[in-house]
Formats: sequence, C-alpha cells, structure tokens
Amino acid sequence: MAKNRGRTGRKRRRKRLQSFMHGVNCSHKPEYIKLKKWLKDRGFEDSNLRPAQFWGTGRGLMTTKALQAGELVISLPEKCLLTTDTVLSSCLGEYIIKWKPPVSPLIALCTFLIVEKHAGEKSLWKPYLDVLPKSYTCPVCLEQDVVSLLPEPLRSKAEEQRTMVHELYTSSKAFFSSLQSLFAENTGTIFNYSALEWAWCTINTRTIYMKHYQRECFSLEPDVYALAPYLDLLNHSPNVQVKAAFNEQARNYEIRTNSQCKKYEEVFICYGPHDNQRLLLEYGFVAIDNPHSTVYVSSDTLLKYFSPLDKQRDAKLSILKDHNFLQNLTFGWDGPSWRLLTALKLLSLGADEFTCWRRVLLGGVISARNEQQALNITAKICHFLAEETQRVLLQISQLKRDKENLKKHLSLVEALRLEDLKILQKSAEILCNLNTATA
Repeated sequence: MAKNRGRTGRKRRRKRLQSFMHGVNCSHKPEYIKLKKWLKDRGFEDSNLRPAQFWGTGRGLMTTKALQAGELVISLPEKCLLTTDTVLSSCLGEYIIKWKPPVSPLIALCTFLIVEKHAGEKSLWKPYLDVLPKSYTCPVCLEQDVVSLLPEPLRSKAEEQRTMVHELYTSSKAFFSSLQSLFAENTGTIFNYSALEWAWCTINTRTIYMKHYQRECFSLEPDVYALAPYLDLLNHSPNVQVKAAFNEQARNYEIRTNSQCKKYEEVFICYGPHDNQRLLLEYGFVAIDNPHSTVYVSSDTLLKYFSPLDKQRDAKLSILKDHNFLQNLTFGWDGPSWRLLTALKLLSLGADEFTCWRRVLLGGVISARNEQQALNITAKICHFLAEETQRVLLQISQLKRDKENLKKHLSLVEALRLEDLKILQKSAEILCNLNTATA
C-alpha cells in the first residue's frame, strides 16, 4: 500500500489538519521562553495560555484548558506594565521633567521605546522588545500606491494619520536633541522618522486603556496608555465579549471572558464594536465576516443621482447638513442603513412634498412615489459601489503581480475590499426583495 494512503495515513493527515486549525504551539521558541521568565521575575504566573501561530489570525494565545464564561483569562501584575511611570523612573525622567513646554504622554512612551530598542542587549525590556512586531500595517506605514486603493472615508483618514505622525516627529525633534548627553551617537540617527513611526504604531496598536492622574511634567493630553507584555498577544474577534480593567486592590490588569473557549483553541478579546475601516486605521488588520462592517456612501456619490436643476436641492442639502445626515451613510449586512434611506427620501421629495421634510427625518412616509424613488436610487448607488469595488480589486490583482514588495499591504486592502463587495452584494439582494415586495 502506498505511503499515507491507508487508515493510518488518514489519521496522520487529520491530526496535522486539526493541529493546523487549532494553532501551532510556539512556547518552545527562545524568545517566548525568555519573555515568560522575564515576566515570572515580575510576579506573573500563567499555566493556561501558550503563544501559538494560527491560520487566519497569525500569532496569538491558545488556552490549554476549556474556559467558561466569567472565568479569568489573564492577570498581569502592575510591575509588568509599561506606562509613563516606567518612563519617569528611567534615565529619561529628569529630561522630561525639565523640558518645557511639557511633552505628551504619547511622546514620552515613544521616546522610551526608541531608547530601549537602541540599547539592545543592555535594555531591561529586551525580552518584551524582542517579541514586538518589527513592522506594522497601519495606514501610516503604507505606500501611497496602496493608500490610493482604500475606500473613503478611510483614505482621507489614512492621509490625516500620516500627516499627524509626521507633525509629531517634527515637533519632537528639539526634545530628542535634548537627550544627546545620554548617547555617544548623534540623536538624529537614533530618533529618525522610521524609529518614531515604529514606536507610534506599537503604542497605537498594542496598548490597553489605563488612566493615570495628571502630572505637570506632561502636556494636558490624556495619559491612558499601558503596554501589557504577553497580554498583547491576544487577538481581536468581534464575536466575543470580555471584561477588562485594572484591579486596584490586587494591582493587576485583569481580563475575564464572557464567552466559552474550548481547549487548545485561540483565546480572543474584543477591542470594541469596530467596523473594518476602523480596525485597519487603528490596528492595521481586517476581521473577516465582521458583523459591524459597513460600506460608506460619500455625499458626492449621493448627489450623482439628483439633478442640479432641482431648485430645492441646495435647501435639501442644507437641511441634511444641519441635521448631520451627510455623514455615516452606509450599507451593512442587513442592507442600507436607516440614515442612508432617510437622506435619499429627503433628496427625493417632490416640489409639492418639500414642506414635509421634518416628517421624513422623523421616519414618516410621505408618498409611495417618494418611497419607491428612494429605493431605486439606493439600488443604483449599491450597484455603482459594487462595480467600483470590483474595478479596484482588479487593480490590486495586477499590482500584486507587478510589485512583489507591496504584496502584504495589497493583500490587506484586498481583504477589506472583498468584505465590502460581500456587503454590497448582500444589500443588492435585500433591495431586490424590497422592490419585489413593493411592486
């Protein structure tokens, strides 16, 4: 009998597949052994979570026992957390206290990460730094060719993010220069833009919320960041619920799950009910089949379907703007949002119906004609966005062939666009059923 053809072969393949789906245990790797020892020295004990590589989510934490709702997932001692307290007690403390105007808590943490990374083997935080990502996929890290393929309003927010990080770097240069006495090398080579971008992404994507009291040595920006080694290996799922908070009595940061988790499965936490545009902007990833995902409709797209000759068009737009109905107009898994339909109903009001605009905003039905026109235009917008999404997906496929170096980032945008297409196709189906019902 040929090798792997019989029952034993099938068992082996099934076992390999099961192991692959559950995740490949990585706790034997040197970097995780060192991290666990480092954490143990700071009072952290954990026997149930293991670092593992999972299909679909990449690196995460696997549980070695079944978890029940309400059970403690992880409890990380305060000594393990990296906060502004950590920064102030380091060699940077005296420089931060003296610097005027005060630096922000964010810049203090960014500076600390850059200094510790530069210190290499001498850093007390090296075991943690060694398991941090070497690069990120937040929009600020993406090439302009990739950013241009993002849907709105994410594209505009990505540009704003890039501008904000550049301004942060420029405004912090003088403070970085004040640290020259700590280094043999020029601070300009240590605190370069790439170093700040990496530090900013680390804090933006990996910190937990932990409020600190206001201190004079920092600017008035909220001091709410804490990096949590090991805990930050937990990935996001929109389908779980957790309770996370700092336990003031035990002085630990604790996470309890409100969901069950089977033995050897990946343990998830939830960053919040975010759509995929928000997840990509803030964390650099997309959640497949995200129930919170939406496709946004811009006001420019909206107006393509209404004649500029409509004498009441400007008045209608003014009403929508004043009542905040030109933003967050979306398609979701359950079809067009109430806000989108309401905006389209108001824009579809005939000259003899215009005085009824308040009733439209309150959800009232004005006429069968108005309802049908709004539905017809909604279907046209849905079709237009689906076609545009398909066009962009073709562009991405071509670029993936032509630009190997951008493949990882292009695949991320492709995942986002594919989710958008699924939502639009589902919405088109719902609208078709609605039109059939009202015909």
